[in-house]
Amino acid sequence: MERGGDQPWPSAIDTYVYSNVFVLLAINYRELPNGLAVYFSIAVLALTWFLLRVAKSLWLAPTRFRLNLITLLTVVAMIVAALAYKWLQTDEALRQEIRGPLIACVMGVLMGLVAWWFLTLYRAQQIEGRLRELDQQDRALVLARRLATAQIQPHFLFNTLASVQHWVDTQDPRAASTLRSFTAYLRATLPMFERESLSLTEELQIVRSYLEVMQARLGTRLQWQIEIGLGVDESLQLPPGLLLTLVENAIGHGIEPALRGGSITVTATSPVETQVLIEVRDDGAGLNSDAVDGLGLQNSRERLQQLYGERARLTLKPLTPGCSASLEIHAVEPKP
Repeated sequence: MERGGDQPWPSAIDTYVYSNVFVLLAINYRELPNGLAVYFSIAVLALTWFLLRVAKSLWLAPTRFRLNLITLLTVVAMIVAALAYKWLQTDEALRQEIRGPLIACVMGVLMGLVAWWFLTLYRAQQIEGRLRELDQQDRALVLARRLATAQIQPHFLFNTLASVQHWVDTQDPRAASTLRSFTAYLRATLPMFERESLSLTEELQIVRSYLEVMQARLGTRLQWQIEIGLGVDESLQLPPGLLLTLVENAIGHGIEPALRGGSITVTATSPVETQVLIEVRDDGAGLNSDAVDGLGLQNSRERLQQLYGERARLTLKPLTPGCSASLEIHAVEPKP
């Protein structure tokens, strides 16, 4: 029910039922016994209100147990009404006078039972359909995580291994430190997409290992720094690999195409309470005028939407020179 039963009660049903009841009462008002017409109309309206309340309760929790319980209570009420009608047979005039209204009430209750039954079946099918839809979304999210795992740049892996092998062969001192950073990177990234989220601390550690490897490969063409402001909640949850994707894009589209190289700055600040602003800035080649989101950014936006909904926003903007990727997250729902 928590996953699939979030559809609200259609308010049009109340309007439809009450309008039909009023029309039927207006048509049959003169046929009702003298002196009982007003009371009978009030009773019908009260019964209609009660039936709608029962229908709403079934809508919120359309279980077979609730339907059977309500049906049993209704049958008991009808039996009590039948016994009362039999007891009234001692007064023939009164019995004949209330026979019509009583039969109408019984028919109304029977119609209510049928309506409850159809409503429960419809609602159960609606929730089952919603659960199937949510299951498909979950499967799509799992596939997206696997796709993100496959998106760890193969050329980065092979080029790094080739560089480490060359440095080992030439006894370059960069080999040991690069291999340690590369091992830490692989240890963190390979299993991370099996998780629904990572903390900001874990994400930054992955980014740090990646930047250490890339700095060893690019040398003086790459400078980087990571800055964490005061008050930033480092336990903030992020989609796995989100920051890594932003940093990879900054290097691949900003630093590497620039002959002079450039610098990357990753900052996390908390401008206001419960809000975290994470920025990845570079002073490289910058955005093209016709730039569009690649597969990595599209995947990141979808996973961010899945985790935070409207409380998170990822934006790119050009700098002079370079580019800035800003991730704004409200950790809790803002107060109205």
